[in-house]
Amino acid sequence: MPSLLNDAYTPSSSRYESMHYRAVGASGLVLPAVSLGMWHNFGDDTPLQRQREIIRAAFDLGITHFDLANGYGPPLGSAEKNVGRILHEDFSNLRDEIVVSTKAGYDFFPGPYGRGGGAKYLLGSLDHSLRSLRLDYVDIFYSHRFDPNTPLEETARALDAAVRSGRARYVGISSYSAARTVEMAALLRDLGTPLAIHQPSYSLLNRWVEDGEPSLLDVLDAQGIGCIAFSALAQGLLTTKYLDGIPDGSRATQGKTMREGMLSQENLDNVTALNKIAERRGQPLAQMALAWVLRRSQISSVLIGASRPDQLADSVLALQSPEFSDSDLAEIDEYAVDGGLNIWLASSTA
Repeated sequence: MPSLLNDAYTPSSSRYESMHYRAVGASGLVLPAVSLGMWHNFGDDTPLQRQREIIRAAFDLGITHFDLANGYGPPLGSAEKNVGRILHEDFSNLRDEIVVSTKAGYDFFPGPYGRGGGAKYLLGSLDHSLRSLRLDYVDIFYSHRFDPNTPLEETARALDAAVRSGRARYVGISSYSAARTVEMAALLRDLGTPLAIHQPSYSLLNRWVEDGEPSLLDVLDAQGIGCIAFSALAQGLLTTKYLDGIPDGSRATQGKTMREGMLSQENLDNVTALNKIAERRGQPLAQMALAWVLRRSQISSVLIGASRPDQLADSVLALQSPEFSDSDLAEIDEYAVDGGLNIWLASSTA
């Protein structure tokens, strides 16, 4: 298939100068403080040329980590195919400078073997992802959710097999509770493949990782496990786009993952108050929201989405955010309350 490009891609020579890179727990891996998530805008509903422009712009900013899952689209699996084509055409000589991650756990293949935490599904999905991505290996392979119908030992053995076979460099889990994270870390430690990273949802309006004794953040700290937060902008709610109504083309109009009730008046009132705090700090709300997540020492990286290349540069400016004073944090706490946004609750409480 011919390329859409008329010219070859040459990355910016200054791409590593302004990005911050953080350790992933006790592992030898580092990630950019801001990573590119491909949950939205990389399926067949987005022109490939725009996808290419976003990925190029990200890499030029030092965003070296691209995060996928088997089912990202639409349709299911199309994001990995599209990104795989772009990686092949633009980044084939840069593979050692990028980190690519994927996940399996939610519905993907039809029939009884297309979901969950079983070895047949996880390893079969990984093979499928590698073909779609046109890669020999991924850098991180995640169990996308806890599966109550599969022994955790089996899920751990599948993750271990992914590393031992060379199909993944590191393994992680996503949306596991604190208790299940402790269990998985112990199982993988015994197998000789450390649990490198956890990917939970975490934002000003979704603070479940801070709850409990010990909290998930406490567990990650104690176990030497890295953390990459997703949905840190609450699917766009923690920007100003919804404060004057629902704009055409926004995620709330697409019938995908923003559910009824997320744009409640209480949430919008809290976002309005948080925006006023951000304005007093001299920054956009989105940048404050990202900086607030990144202030935690356990956070290795924060995942952002983008529908346009210019959004990436705005997000990376969060790394220049002023420090949060105690009074800033106390005021933010008044409005940074649970907004009913954790649509992954079933996994994180199982």
